[in-house]
Amino acid sequence: MSKPRILVARNIFPEVVERLSQHFEVESNPQDVVWTPAELAEKLADKDGALTTGSQRVDAALLAAAPRLRIVANMAVGYNNFDVDAMTAAGVQGTNTPDVLTETTADFGFALLMATARRMAESEHYLRAGQWTKWSYDLFAGTEVHGSTLGILGMGRIGQGIAKRGAHGFGMNVVYHNRSRLTPELEAECKARYVSKEELLRTADHLVLVLPYTPASHHAIGAAEIAQMKPTANLINIARGGIVDDAALAKALKERRIAAAGLDVFEGEPAVHPDLLTVPNVVLTPHIASATVPTRLAMAQLAADNLIAFFDGRGPLTPVNTPAGKRA
Repeated sequence: MSKPRILVARNIFPEVVERLSQHFEVESNPQDVVWTPAELAEKLADKDGALTTGSQRVDAALLAAAPRLRIVANMAVGYNNFDVDAMTAAGVQGTNTPDVLTETTADFGFALLMATARRMAESEHYLRAGQWTKWSYDLFAGTEVHGSTLGILGMGRIGQGIAKRGAHGFGMNVVYHNRSRLTPELEAECKARYVSKEELLRTADHLVLVLPYTPASHHAIGAAEIAQMKPTANLINIARGGIVDDAALAKALKERRIAAAGLDVFEGEPAVHPDLLTVPNVVLTPHIASATVPTRLAMAQLAADNLIAFFDGRGPLTPVNTPAGKRA
């Protein structure tokens, strides 16, 4: 009996590819070529499964070109690269990698918050340019972190991790808004208070975005929302590009209508809105919130676990949909 055929769409840990090769006939991508949609469709035409990252779009057109495809395992907790409805209708299982990146991503979110509040990138550029010649009382004076108000939009696992870091580590007043309110026990654990989105925008000194991207959350933070924020507030996005209207944010930063922003994700990434590259009061990182070696390895292994369990007949470990009917 022949092994199922699997495509690993981007370069990942060699030991994970080796593990997959014990179960499947694997085509990998060690050169880390970023294939066009047409090239990806061609690669998947004879594949039974795939391991993808957030940069491969799986939609109806791709599925039509890949008649054997039965499962796509995303090496990410987010899966906005999946057209879930199209996958479900086509009988294709989708999976993601939740939990394994929660603490690492929360660490990074808080690091980005601190770097933004204390103007670290801006001051480093100043120092490297040889402009630091004397001390002054207001040299890159930023905003307080300890004792300030931390606002969180989206209160899943990562949001809760950030809340705990702020409340327990820095004595911050934590407020949050989410589609559904946390249980009283979780609110107590996070020392967080549920508020409306309007109150969140109005009161947060540091607003951290940790909500999933969906059509409903597209531009959840745009010009109107930014206008409700304090002029001294900082905005941190570690969620997904498209949640923030990057053009509106760049304009607000340029006009100093909010103090600063820290961004790990961008609309249309890896492209970055050019106006964000011209304003000094922003910290920019290339989607690295989960980027520690142990965490990225755990993500790859969980994606592999999903593929192995699916083809073993045990079912996926972390499904994101329930296909209407499995492909033959």
